[in-house]
Amino acid sequence: MSAEASGPAAAEAPSLEVAKPSDLEPGSAAYGFKPLTTNSKYVKLNVGGSLHYTTLRTLTGQDTRLKAMFSGRAEVLTDAGGWVLIDRSGRHFGTILNYLRDGSVPLPESTRELGELLGEARHYLVQGLIEDCQLALQQKRENVSPLCLIPTVTSPREEQQLLASTSKPVVKLLHNRSNNKYSYTSTSDDNLLKNIELFDKLALRFHGRLLFLKDVLGDEICCWSFYGQGRKIAEVCCTSIVYATEKKQTKVEFPEARIFEETLNILIYETPRGPDPALLEATGGAAGGGGASRGEDEENREHRVRRIHVRRHITHDERPHGQQIVFKD
Repeated sequence: MSAEASGPAAAEAPSLEVAKPSDLEPGSAAYGFKPLTTNSKYVKLNVGGSLHYTTLRTLTGQDTRLKAMFSGRAEVLTDAGGWVLIDRSGRHFGTILNYLRDGSVPLPESTRELGELLGEARHYLVQGLIEDCQLALQQKRENVSPLCLIPTVTSPREEQQLLASTSKPVVKLLHNRSNNKYSYTSTSDDNLLKNIELFDKLALRFHGRLLFLKDVLGDEICCWSFYGQGRKIAEVCCTSIVYATEKKQTKVEFPEARIFEETLNILIYETPRGPDPALLEATGGAAGGGGASRGEDEENREHRVRRIHVRRHITHDERPHGQQIVFKD
């Protein structure tokens, strides 16, 4: 319950009496429309069961729906106890009254409660509070950023569009366990899971600096690709075909150090201005020659991609008859 009284008339104000629930029941008191004149300085409000005690000066101080109700131009519904009945939720009515008194109020932190307060402010036509709530909601929407948003590529065309539309370096993990015609080695499933877990950890660590893409439709079983300024810089393939006695098996590796190194390498493409020449030179990516040779190296670098394969793929049986080979490097 809120109350307001000020000035010399405060001594003449009637004592504040909280009506009993039985007094407010429709069956226990006569309800009717009674005109409320401006001479009735103090007003008792029952807003959806929430009781409030305020003055006409507060209710009519701003151009709102409440001013129209209590300025004498309209009749209001009262009960026998003198409580003015407003058929509205009283959850945020105290905040509405405080805004009419002070011109500002602390706004709720919760987005849900802020939206509820905005609805009440619109109902009572409290324009200043409407604008404050709208501004607070807009700021919350702008400040909300997903912790880590990882697009899943659905087609090569979509992948090219994503690469062309971002200025950030890109890390893409392609994993497709079903894309295999041989059985897997005993450690392959575990290593495939480790690659996926590393991808998630890197996405969290470098969120906001790198764009991470996931591809589950490609031709490889497990392959990392690294892009800078829209072109592929490096690739780490984690699968190979190995021999186990007389049959072939697919093996998935987990080159954690190499993947992490390539992730750090593409950070030099983080800014739209291009790689830092000093950093390129320090990492062995730039030639130290003259202008002509440097330009030639840069042109060659445009088409150069570091491809790291843990094991070389063997697409057919290269063994002489009767000879067993464990690995083909």
